[in-house]
Amino acid sequence: MTRVLVAYATKMGATKEIAYAIGDRLTERGCEATVRPASTVTSLDGYDAVVLGSAVYAGRWRATAVKFVRRHTERLTGLPVWLFESGWLGKRPSTLSATPGGRRRARRVGTAPPTVFGGRLDPDLATGFFDRALAKRMAGDARDWKEIAAWTDDVAESLTTTHGGDQR
Repeated sequence: MTRVLVAYATKMGATKEIAYAIGDRLTERGCEATVRPASTVTSLDGYDAVVLGSAVYAGRWRATAVKFVRRHTERLTGLPVWLFESGWLGKRPSTLSATPGGRRRARRVGTAPPTVFGGRLDPDLATGFFDRALAKRMAGDARDWKEIAAWTDDVAESLTTTHGGDQR
């Protein structure tokens, strides 16, 4: 059975929820998925593949996701890796493209640029003056669970077809 680490960096929990949905779907598709905050992962030993997701605020990845890539670059370059970002709100942009930082990190580990999913901004979960003000003005949930499931199915298909098959 293919063992997949699904690591995430979140601020208000939306990316965590996406990560758990991905982990559940991978498990349904025959993988052994472990979902953990990126900040708690000290080793990639025992994993056959990695999915890493980061919330995006002001066009930037969360610091814990950036540190995860730096800390594990050598090992990530030897594994199948999929990246995702979450963060846009409101009407779906006509063109979705990963952040420059996400594309740089993908190149660093030799994988495809991150897939971009919608995010969620909930005023009840926002902390700090700026975040609360922004959340009140832009509150919403743009996550498309069917899109997330379809992407995860593609990841699982790649892994289960060739056990450790790589999209690179």
